[in-house]
Amino acid sequence: MARLTLTGPGRRIALAVAVALALVAAIVGTVAMAGVGGGRSDRPDAKPAPGPETQRATPKVPAEIVHAAESGDKAVNITIDDGPDPTWTPKVLDVLEKNGVKAVFCMIGPNAKAHPDLVRKVVAAGHRLCDHSMTHDTAMDQKSVAYQEKEILDAKRLIEEASGGAPVPYYRAPGGAFTPDSRRIAADHGMRPLGWNVDTKDFQHPGTAGIVATVKRQVSPERPTILFHDGGGERSQTVAALEQVLPWLKEQGYAFSFPKIH
Repeated sequence: MARLTLTGPGRRIALAVAVALALVAAIVGTVAMAGVGGGRSDRPDAKPAPGPETQRATPKVPAEIVHAAESGDKAVNITIDDGPDPTWTPKVLDVLEKNGVKAVFCMIGPNAKAHPDLVRKVVAAGHRLCDHSMTHDTAMDQKSVAYQEKEILDAKRLIEEASGGAPVPYYRAPGGAFTPDSRRIAADHGMRPLGWNVDTKDFQHPGTAGIVATVKRQVSPERPTILFHDGGGERSQTVAALEQVLPWLKEQGYAFSFPKIH
């Protein structure tokens, strides 16, 4: 076959076409490589795929019931159950503030929803929140896993919403009715199961002197978590007892702490 030889203007045109074709091929190849494996797009509205660093992970906590204090060999944890209550929670908060003490407030979900102002006041004062279920069912340990999960997680959601998004780092089963499943459910959602060592029985109205005597008799560095109530009934004895107990604990050399989370 005869070979075509270009000269003059024809040669220059052919060279220009060849250069243009090479440039187009290079651009197409670059675009194709950018699309391999879901690569980055250069569109102005393109957003990177979320990575692990952009996803909020639930903190891992142990499922074992905690009693120990976070700080010191001689520290106590003050815990307050069944609120918030519009009459008694503000009075308890006043006593705690007067004595410079922080506490854990174990709240019933519907109570938190009904009184978000009190939940936020608790948080603003530096206290910690605790999930105490939806209905305070002390027979939860005899109910289905699905029932336990709903009681725990619905309450957690209501407490978080009422607080404006504050963490809920503990779960306390009503009446101590923990199960392996309820502890697992709580821990899987970042809440350490919280027990107690000293039950003041203040909900039985034993009298202010009786509440104080129980604390003095039972508290020790090995038994640091004390249970009081700010909801579920008339709590004037609790308020009066706290006014006596907190200064006494200081006189005995106790510091005030929070229960361990991790």
